[in-house]
Amino acid sequence: MRVISGTARGRALKAVPGMNTRPTTDKVKEALFSMIGPYFEGGMVLDLFAGTGGLGIEALSRGMDKAIFIDMDPKAIDTIRYNVKTASVENQAEIYRNDAKRALKALEKRGSKFDLVFMDPPYRFTDADQLLATMIDLQMLTPASIIVIEHDSAHQYPETIQSFTSWKQAKYGDTTLSIYRTAEEPDSSEAL
Repeated sequence: MRVISGTARGRALKAVPGMNTRPTTDKVKEALFSMIGPYFEGGMVLDLFAGTGGLGIEALSRGMDKAIFIDMDPKAIDTIRYNVKTASVENQAEIYRNDAKRALKALEKRGSKFDLVFMDPPYRFTDADQLLATMIDLQMLTPASIIVIEHDSAHQYPETIQSFTSWKQAKYGDTTLSIYRTAEEPDSSEAL
């Protein structure tokens, strides 16, 4: 595992010890950032179920201003701390050990708003659409937010989740990336 592009390009990232975390492969990560970027001009990223922190670190390396990393596993938290230091992005990173739902409530109280959200929960977890709905309800997303859900290919998320629609989807073996953004507003000049 490594940072693929940007300011931290080529830096090797450590995996979380044990078998509980399934890091996003470099191939899938490269394809993902080709679809959503590949580079950014600032913004806030939330890496929920962060694992190694690889997706959030890649986003920082490619131009995002700040990333918040959330995971429940203490080994994952230690790994994220190590990886953000290795990638020299520790000044742009906040790392919290918390449950995803509680973390969202805490971040909402702080007034956090995100331009990019990664959700890569364990494959047995199939409630990422509910977490997205919570973020929409709590007004935690900017109008141009992009939401990436990495999930088991056997599970299908809905085409629309409130104001967000499935924008792109890509399957890589047993891994599927479902990418959501708000439905684009029709151009008012076309209605005349």
